[in-house]
Amino acid sequence: MTFEIGFVLFALVGMVAALVADKMRPGMVLFTVVVLFMCCGILSPKEMLEGFSNKGMITVALLFLVSEGVRQSGTLAQVIQKLLPKGHTTVWRAQARILPAIAFISAFLNNTPVVVIFAPIIKRWAKSVKLPATKFLIPLSYVTILGGICTLIGTSTNLVVHGMIIDAGYPGFSMFELGKVGVFIAIVGIIYLLIFSHKLLPDARPETDTPDEEEEREGLHLLEVVLGPRFPGINKREGDFNFKRHYGATMKGVKNRSGQRYEGNLADVVFHEGDTLLLLVDDTFVPTWGESRVFMLIANGDDANARNKGKRKRWLALVLLMLMIVGATLGELPFAKALLPGVKLDMFFFATITVIVMAWTNLFPARKYTKYISWDILITIACAFAISKAMVNSGVADIVARFIISLSHDHGPYVLLAALFIITNLFTELITNNAAAALAFPLALSLSQQLGVSPTPFFVVICMAASASFSTPIGYQTNLIVQGIGNYKFTDFVKVGLPLNLITFLISVLLIPILWPF
Repeated sequence: MTFEIGFVLFALVGMVAALVADKMRPGMVLFTVVVLFMCCGILSPKEMLEGFSNKGMITVALLFLVSEGVRQSGTLAQVIQKLLPKGHTTVWRAQARILPAIAFISAFLNNTPVVVIFAPIIKRWAKSVKLPATKFLIPLSYVTILGGICTLIGTSTNLVVHGMIIDAGYPGFSMFELGKVGVFIAIVGIIYLLIFSHKLLPDARPETDTPDEEEEREGLHLLEVVLGPRFPGINKREGDFNFKRHYGATMKGVKNRSGQRYEGNLADVVFHEGDTLLLLVDDTFVPTWGESRVFMLIANGDDANARNKGKRKRWLALVLLMLMIVGATLGELPFAKALLPGVKLDMFFFATITVIVMAWTNLFPARKYTKYISWDILITIACAFAISKAMVNSGVADIVARFIISLSHDHGPYVLLAALFIITNLFTELITNNAAAALAFPLALSLSQQLGVSPTPFFVVICMAASASFSTPIGYQTNLIVQGIGNYKFTDFVKVGLPLNLITFLISVLLIPILWPF
């Protein structure tokens, strides 16, 4: 074993451990590893920086702004209000009405704003029709994930893998190519949720605390907030940070990512991204912090996202989104390439135009455009390209691929496809989906090269496995968001999500080799 192979393996193990321990944001963890590779000569400065100029990574940044424009137009809030049944209904009927529609929406928009807008509205609606919100919030998160795997732009992971494929010299995915298997997974997944989720999910659990009469007379009310990555108190004790001094609100309770609830003396509670805080606030809190990236979600208050923004903006946002999708789809066809041979009419091209139009029509505040981009995700993606390159340069990808092939005892590419799915899926449940794709991609490329088969089935299986994060609340941001406001325990995700992981695995391994032959 050479020094380069040993060092890269050691660094990757340390990276996974640091991501699981959650002591630092994923982007900084991956950036640290990339800098170490540069210092040891495994990566050149040019190779280290290539990910920051990758078209796939920049497209993800543009789609954050597109999603924000749609969110601020009020379109999503209007859609969910019309989807939710009025008057008496059942859990099954309500799920059958809203889950397929939400999956369709998430195929074209970032799933985090979809969940941020829909979750508090669904929770308030469930209370009004006397149904337990716990029967809807985990399914909400899951169907946004299922919808996201159906298109190239449905999740950042698909765009990351697409960018890596192009960098490796292969043609990338078209807009709806992943839908050939993704739609089957989404349909079966939704059917599974409709049949079993209401049986497996808990009934409504009692909420913590209520304001007393004196607090109500003072105009105070309870509010739930989910901590975002930009919350300045991450990994600090409440006693050291002093939440009330920073935000003018009194903490009444904390629900962490393991489902534990803390009340009473909260001075020793350590804040983590995704924790849900129960706050006692006055009427100034939501106007002040409603649009802040400090909190991923603010529920039970006068949700700023649900305000009526006017029909003109809603229709403009919808038309721009449709033009972007249709343009990127038609741009891949031969007649479009022949029409404008010097211009590549891809998703990057149309997303760029859409963002500019949205900014100049004030669908999102152009002066604040940087706050709507999740920079840590972009840094994670950019570093993922460099880590993938380091695994190839050092020989780690080849040696791990040979080891996996030896374990399969020459059972052929089908067994290796299943093994790659399991490896990628385990990584995505423990760390982040984009980091999981970064680790799996060079393995997929090396496996296909050593077997002498097409790499496309392996690339597709990475997209499916990296997004199929159903079994834990920590694997996907939308799971974290619904965990706190739904008052779920860690085991609730395991009970409902593990069969969904198995469904995704079986459909992927069976269908992908048929749709994309080896």
